[in-house]
Order: sequence, then structure tokens, then C-alpha cells
Amino acid sequence: MLTSDHETGEGTVRGEVHAGYEGVREAFAHVVREQPQPTGQQLAVHADGMRVVDLWAGPGVDGDTLTGVFSVSKGAAHIVVALLVQDGVLELDRTVSSYWPEFGQAGKERITLRQLLAHQAGVIGVDEVFTTEELADDALMAGRLAAQAPYWTPGTGFGYHGLVIAALTGEVVRRATGRSLQDWWELRVRAPRDVDFYLGLPEELEPRYLPVTPAVPGPGAEEPEEEPRKLVDIAFSTAHLPDLSVFPNFRRTRALGQGSAGGVASARGVAAAYAAVIGVLDGSPALLDPDTVETFTRVHSEGVDLVGGGESRFALGFQALDVRFPVLGPDAFGHGGAAGAMAFASPAQGLAFAHIRSRFALGDSANQENTLLIDEAISAARAQK
Repeated sequence: MLTSDHETGEGTVRGEVHAGYEGVREAFAHVVREQPQPTGQQLAVHADGMRVVDLWAGPGVDGDTLTGVFSVSKGAAHIVVALLVQDGVLELDRTVSSYWPEFGQAGKERITLRQLLAHQAGVIGVDEVFTTEELADDALMAGRLAAQAPYWTPGTGFGYHGLVIAALTGEVVRRATGRSLQDWWELRVRAPRDVDFYLGLPEELEPRYLPVTPAVPGPGAEEPEEEPRKLVDIAFSTAHLPDLSVFPNFRRTRALGQGSAGGVASARGVAAAYAAVIGVLDGSPALLDPDTVETFTRVHSEGVDLVGGGESRFALGFQALDVRFPVLGPDAFGHGGAAGAMAFASPAQGLAFAHIRSRFALGDSANQENTLLIDEAISAARAQK
């Protein structure tokens, strides 16, 4: 039995939840009530072969609305890489330069695909930082990154390759297969499983796109002090892109489907993609086998991120999520996004989860939101076993 529209006091949460998941709806309603500005949000959850949560709220939003999902895109990109490793097309411990000879210069000769996926390569950007137009084009960035010296000795530390990781791994894919990462996503995942998660948004779907908006601090909020942050400025090209929130709002970004941060999706689409990966989408077989999932979810990098400066943990292409969200086991894999989105699959729980936002969250509020929503979703799923 499905339940539907729910008044929050500040608006309406629309959509449906299966019986037993009412607590997730209540948690989502709480999240909606607590927004300081109107914010489009969607939440979708698949459990054991069914979509059990399908909710949305906010101005101009319904279940089919698409928006920019930023680094949630990295999940799609590296599902492709995992599939190609599973197929035997790519090998994690081969050097990147064995696939892409031009990469093997300026101290990068021995970097392996495994190190690249674990954010250990040190190739976070280029000295003459990318323009916004360049950032939208993975192939163009790869050409410039090939000649760039690493910003630390590869393998001695790690740091978030925030806007370039999928340009790098995508070029390995292109050299090994003759097709782009975006092409493989379309061929292996998006089209055959009919999921609304695009690395390259077709022009005809543009009317469904909801622009991303920046966070707006409340009255009296203090501006953060400016500090020298050289690696962050290089990694995120802040000289040309001072406000990351606008990046997916450029048609060029959406059209080219930049694999690190240019994806466009609904929560339905992202959750369905992760459900397809672990075999809980409409009875279809899992795209990734358990051995591949274990390989790609094993933590490879943890400690202080050399780019961001905080504590962080990465598996291969995916964020390691179980410390951030203790209710998740070590097999959960996925990736968050800059506006406060979170998406993952948990094979042990038989669960796929996606929470998407159209407005950037302030401070730690998105982490708090996602903790609440994930806890309720896992609790409900366990109660149904």
C-alpha cells in the first residue's frame, strides 16, 4: 500500500512511500521544513527490487525534474570503470601511460589506474587553471593534464581531484576502448535500464532542467575569512569559477556531460542507476558482481586530504561512506555532490538511495539531512526483512 501527499506546515511533500517507510517521509518533511530558503529536493529509495520511496518538494519540482548533481556524477563515471575492469578491458595495476602514452611525462610515468581512482596521482588541475569552458570538456582537459607535473609525489598522499578525476579516468577508457566514458554510460547503464541520469543531457530534455541556486546566508551571517588555499584554487579553478553552483547551469556543461561534476539527474534516476548496479531494479541482474563491488569499495586512501585539508576517505572512484554514516556497512559505495546531494548502493541492505538538492546547503546542514534520511531508510529496510 502506498501513501502520498503530506503537509509539512511550510509546504507539501509529494510522492509516495511503501507501507513501512512512513518514517522516511516524516524525516524528509522535517528536512523540507528546516530549509532557510525555498529549495527543490527529491528523495528516492529502492529496496529489494522495488522503489519504496519517491518524494519531492519545493517550487517548480516534481518527480521528473532534472537538476545538476555535481560530484554524484563521479558515481556514474566510475560505475563505467568498474564494469570495464570486471570485463577485463581495464586492469587496475597497469600504468595509466600504458593506455595513454602522452600521460607518461613530468613524473607521472609510474602512476597506476588504481592510484588514479584513489585520488593519489596528484594531477588535480593545471598551473594555468582551466577556464569554465575548458572545465566542461573532459577530452580537452585530458589533453592539458597529460603534460602537467603532479602537485605531490604520486602515491605518497591523496587529495580530491574534484573537477578532473573523470577526465583522467575517462581518457583511459577512451584509449582502451575507442569510446568515451559518457558513451559507455549511455550504452551499458542509462539506456538499457531507462534511468534518468545523464552524462550529456539531450537538448529535448532541457525543459525539465531546474537550475541550481547558491546558498544564501541569513541576516548577520559572517563571511568566511580569505585564506591562501593554493591546491584548492587549482583543483576547482576558482580564478574562473568562483561560484561552483553555476557550473551545471551552463548548457555546454550539461551537453558534454562532464564526468566529474556535469551530470544531470533526478533522484529517481540516480537511485535507479545504483539499484541496477546491485540488482535491485525491476528484477534485472546486477551490473556488478560481488567481487567487483568488493574491489571498488575497499578503502585505499584515508587521512588528511592534501587538497581540502580535512579528514577524508576514498575507495576506488567512490567515497567510503561508513564512517560518515555509521549505519552503513563497509560495502556501501556512492558519492555525494556539492549542493548537498548523496547517493549510494548498499548491497548488504539491498538498498539504493538518492537525495538530490537544487540549492546549495549551508555549513554542515546537508550532512545532517542525509544522516537523518539514511538512518530512517536503513531502519525501515531492516524492519521489512
